Amino acid sequence: MLSFKNYNIADWFSFYRVAASPFLLLLIILGEREAFSWLLLISYCTDMIDGFLARRLKITSARGSQLDSLGDQITLSVAFIGLFVFENEFILANYKIIMIPFVLYFFQMFLAFRKYGKTTAFHTYLAKLSAITQGVFILWFLFFSPVYWLFCLMIILGIVETMEEIVLIFMYPKWVAGVKGLYWAYRDRRRINAQMKQNNPS
Repeated sequence: MLSFKNYNIADWFSFYRVAASPFLLLLIILGEREAFSWLLLISYCTDMIDGFLARRLKITSARGSQLDSLGDQITLSVAFIGLFVFENEFILANYKIIMIPFVLYFFQMFLAFRKYGKTTAFHTYLAKLSAITQGVFILWFLFFSPVYWLFCLMIILGIVETMEEIVLIFMYPKWVAGVKGLYWAYRDRRRINAQMKQNNPS
C-alpha cells in the first residue's frame, strides 16, 4: 500500500509535474496555447526546485531520482505534444532531425528496461544541460518565436546525452542513481577495480 508519509518535500514537486500533465493535455485539446505555456513554465520550474531542495536538504534518494525522472519524461512528452499541435508546420518541416534523438532515446529506454527492469535515473550533467536547453527552446518558441540555433543545440545535446546514457547502461551491471557522467563513472570503476585487487591479491 502506498504511504505518502514516506515522501519528502522534493518528491512532492516531482509529483506535481506528473499530476499537472493531464491538465496540460486538456489545455492542448482546448487550444489554450497561452494557458498551456504558463502551466508548462510552472512544471519546468518545479523541476529546478525539487533538485535544489534535494541537494540542499540532503534528502536525495534512489526513489526520488526515479520519481524526478518520471516527472521529467512526462513533462517533456506533453511539451512536445503541445509544440506539435501549436507549431505543426515547424515540427513537420524538421521531423527528420527531431526523430534522431527520439529514436536513440527509445533505444536507451529499451536497454534500460531489459537490463534493470525500469528507466535509468543517472541525472548526469549532460542530461541536466540537455533538459534545460529543451525547456528554454520549447518555452521560448511557445511564448515568442523559434530560435533555430537553439533548436540545433537542443538536438545535438539530446543525441550526445542519450549516447552517454547508453554507454553508462553497459558500464553499470546494476541500477544506480546520481551518476554525474562518463568521467566519474570511469573513475569509480577504476577505484572499484583497485579495491578488488587489494582484497584479492593474485
